[in-house]
Amino acid sequence: MMRSYRALTWDHPRGYEALAAAASARADVDGVDIQWEKQPLEGFESHPIEELCSAYDIVVLDHPHLGEAVARGCLQPLEALFEASDIAQWQAQSIGPSLRSYQIGGQTWALPLDAAAQVMACRPDLLDAPPPATWADVIDLPAATPVALSLAGPHAILTFMSIAATLGEPIGSLEPGVFVSEPTGRKVLDVLRALYRRTAPETIALNPIRMLDLMSSTDRLALCPLIFGYVNYSRGATTSRAVRFADVPTFSGAPSEATSVIGGTGIALSTRCEATPALLAHLRWLLSEPAQREFIPQHAGQPSHRAAWHDGRVNELTHGFFERTSRTLEQSWVRPRFDGYIAFQTEASAMVRDTLARGAGDADLLNGLQSSYRQCFKPV
Repeated sequence: MMRSYRALTWDHPRGYEALAAAASARADVDGVDIQWEKQPLEGFESHPIEELCSAYDIVVLDHPHLGEAVARGCLQPLEALFEASDIAQWQAQSIGPSLRSYQIGGQTWALPLDAAAQVMACRPDLLDAPPPATWADVIDLPAATPVALSLAGPHAILTFMSIAATLGEPIGSLEPGVFVSEPTGRKVLDVLRALYRRTAPETIALNPIRMLDLMSSTDRLALCPLIFGYVNYSRGATTSRAVRFADVPTFSGAPSEATSVIGGTGIALSTRCEATPALLAHLRWLLSEPAQREFIPQHAGQPSHRAAWHDGRVNELTHGFFERTSRTLEQSWVRPRFDGYIAFQTEASAMVRDTLARGAGDADLLNGLQSSYRQCFKPV
């Protein structure tokens, strides 16, 4: 008898279509029935993982939720289900730290189904020159060029983190429990303040999907220097409003500095899931090179396999989305995964937005971020 599984992903073609299509197309091949349901992007970013794992067998999640999930015993370590050689292969083939972002305490808690990072999005037809290579170039764009920061939800602090990482000081890298040094924090805020002054108020509350919707459907936004990349906006677009993506700006212009916060999604099995050989075979297929290079890109997905990111046909269909942003993905930075990080991320984003809106002092914000980080921090 074919076993049925209840599964949850996020409500966007990139997050849903390939999974649902694979479940349908391979039900008889793999002998497994997976019923995919959807939640909004905001739920994916912040919904308590314990609640989701109590209701679903398979959960598509964001790696910062792992500390919470592992602390509460929500997930099954994949070393108990797959061979070490499987995990080593997925580690080697995944772009950047995709698989490593799902590892805590020497164990792997999710498979890197999808890869993304904050990259640059622009409308070439609204720019007078190629996309800016440095932060100084971004700040110096003509005043008539509409530029916006991605600040909604958790993205305010993620934008802060990406700029800090580009400066060579990812948060928490100085010592455990220390958010960021004051000199680096002030440099980040100099960039944020310069760009906030020209960020249209209508964009402040827009999540990345809504921001890219605005960019692709109107002429009110020409460039967002840090926003999670969505290949869907680069597929088949040949109109004057086509969105194009590129590696993130750096401070010196050196490509080796191009780094940002990694995102993407992992597919995890809750402790309520009775994983059959058929289900494991289905997951192996989703991570296989043929599925990642062909099936997933053909079904609105954004693969994690490095070979797909450099595949000529995949890039031809997406106007170079993958090749143009691959350096940022390879050099991207993994956020903390401690239990309590999600609460910090939410609070810190609100602090950043409030400080930018009120024009409050740098010291107040940096002290507040440090205090919140120290209170939430737990060694992993």
